[in-house]
Amino acid sequence: MHVFDRFRLDGRRLFITGGSRGLGREMALAIAQAGADVVLVGRDQESLARTAGEIAGLGRQADTLVADVGQPAEAEAACREALSRWGCFDILINNVGGRRIDIPTQDLPTEKWQAILDLNLTSTFICTRLLGGAMVARGQGGRVINVASISGLVANRGIGGRSYETSKAAVIAFTRATAADWAPHRVTVNAICPGGFMTEPNQRWASQNPEIIDTFKKQIPAGEFGQPEDLGPLAVYLACDASRYMTGASLVIDGGYTLW
Repeated sequence: MHVFDRFRLDGRRLFITGGSRGLGREMALAIAQAGADVVLVGRDQESLARTAGEIAGLGRQADTLVADVGQPAEAEAACREALSRWGCFDILINNVGGRRIDIPTQDLPTEKWQAILDLNLTSTFICTRLLGGAMVARGQGGRVINVASISGLVANRGIGGRSYETSKAAVIAFTRATAADWAPHRVTVNAICPGGFMTEPNQRWASQNPEIIDTFKKQIPAGEFGQPEDLGPLAVYLACDASRYMTGASLVIDGGYTLW
């Protein structure tokens, strides 16, 4: 077998949350280019349809589910509908997430704290339990990829909403624990920890907090923010046979920001 053949994903199917925009869109497109069919999950039908059209243009099947997986009941319903319609998936990417708030800990209401934990952590748990659990039950292996953050490793400067750091750190811990449990079933569970990427939410943060964003950029040894398409090749690697012996890893992609 040629080494590049191990990166092919022909005949496999991906379920990705938050798959219509930003980092999710780029990972979905990259995995489709490697040969997989894709089910995109998100809140906005228009952006889902747009990304699905791009995937279809690559010659792959692209389906969509409208759901806010930050709401536990909607996350569970979306996963159960997906299993009913398409059967077991080969690849799961838990990508949906965000900070969304800038509130100091001493002023942070419990309900806002819980909402961010549900968005970043509970959604990952529910989709992993249902779709990853189906991989275990099927007995043919599988790939679970959790999008964590360097914020699960370090605290962001000058911004509140520490529910984000907490939830992303928990995603990393959940990744490691689940990887240990599921390794005998040939289901790998790995995390990607992006640093600064100028996605739409971060562009909004930049417009509202230009000094914080400028300071962040100056602390990156590579001297620039990442581009969403930088995540595509890493997602393909974690989804394919080339990474069959890697599990429980948290792969940092941040231009060196966390090296200081």
